[in-house]
Amino acid sequence: MSPESTGQNEHYIRVIRRRFRAWRGHRPFWAGLFTMAGGIPIAYFPYASMTLGNMTLAMSTTAGAGSLIIGVLLITLGLTMWYHSIVRVFAGVAAILLALISIPVANIGGFVVGFVLALVGGALSISWAPGKPTDARATPLAEHSDEERSADELHTAAAVPQQGSGYDLAADADGGRHRAG
Repeated sequence: MSPESTGQNEHYIRVIRRRFRAWRGHRPFWAGLFTMAGGIPIAYFPYASMTLGNMTLAMSTTAGAGSLIIGVLLITLGLTMWYHSIVRVFAGVAAILLALISIPVANIGGFVVGFVLALVGGALSISWAPGKPTDARATPLAEHSDEERSADELHTAAAVPQQGSGYDLAADADGGRHRAG
């Protein structure tokens, strides 16, 4: 048997996954991901061209710069939601407004895909709230130190001592006193 703890023998992928889940739990992760995913088609489609056989289909419009700015701003707002979750409400409102502006500016909001993703990401960002610590009254009494408890709580939380195999019932008959006294 080794004196090592079991945490040292853990696979590095499991450790990375656990750290990522802890990081993800303290911020509006999905809101940022949807907002960034909405910014990509809004910025990409006005500059994309598709080739079908010998025919080239260019989707570039005169508002290409506007759609590029909207897409880059949505990606920036998604990263802001991840790394500065304190401004999540502002970032969510700004993402919703940029998604609405992308409808007339950027090929119907990146052919509706970018519009919907940015709208959902903004709504998730506005609705996300950090978890609150549990109330001290709601936790079980065993988790509190004795200084935090009142006298009544201490009396009700007192446990009956466990009786071992060598417990003498005769010693309890006289109130726990010695026979001599």
